[in-house]
Amino acid sequence: MNTLFADEVQVAGDTSAGSIPVEGAVTRVNTLDWDRIREDLDEQGSVLLPSVLSADECKAIASLYPEESIFRSRVVMGRHGFGRGEYKYFSYPLVPIIHALRTALYPQLAPVANRWNEAMGIEVRYPESHADFIQRCHDAEQLRPTPLLLQYGPGDYNCLHQDLYGEHVFPIQVAILLSEPQRDFTGGEFVLTEQRPRMQSRPEVVPLRQGDAVAFAVHHRPVQGTRGTYRVNLRHGVSRLRSGERHTVGIIFHDAN
Repeated sequence: MNTLFADEVQVAGDTSAGSIPVEGAVTRVNTLDWDRIREDLDEQGSVLLPSVLSADECKAIASLYPEESIFRSRVVMGRHGFGRGEYKYFSYPLVPIIHALRTALYPQLAPVANRWNEAMGIEVRYPESHADFIQRCHDAEQLRPTPLLLQYGPGDYNCLHQDLYGEHVFPIQVAILLSEPQRDFTGGEFVLTEQRPRMQSRPEVVPLRQGDAVAFAVHHRPVQGTRGTYRVNLRHGVSRLRSGERHTVGIIFHDAN
């Protein structure tokens, strides 16, 4: 492990965050059908990752929201025109299960990211390990961690957006739903839009259940057309909650400047 991040699995002075087991989540990530997942990402720009977290793990992560010591900042969306609701960015060292998910998911997605950049004529290539990629971010002064925990209540929503944060951007990110639709909340669907050249936007609603994740393009992806490969632009958001409370954890692989 890169020495800069060797202590990330320790959460000093915080017992609840550090007590969430990581082995089960890592095993589930590693045993997903990654060949199919990568094919679906290439074809659609997004893909469902089923049952990445257990119900107990989801509840434990959602319960971290009030613990200010593990976060670096809080964003109230309405103050910035982002929508309604709020979220918090985790601080370094990351909560162990967040660090474990980031580390386990990245090498499975890096081959897709490299293939996309090659198809779009982008010279950047991504290393096999996440620690090496984060070192690249930090060398460019992108030092702030970007994994986040989002909280929505009745009437809240997240406007369509892209999570870029700096020069170095990993082109795929993951969101994991921590709440159960129809039991914990209604509404609040995860929404993607894809804008192709000279065409109207294509919407996509991803039907997530508690513990499911969605991997999706951060900014753009390649599409094969009749005249060659072209780029399409993607944005993501969350529709209006009609009732209840919804928590999501976002795994973004690049850090922010």
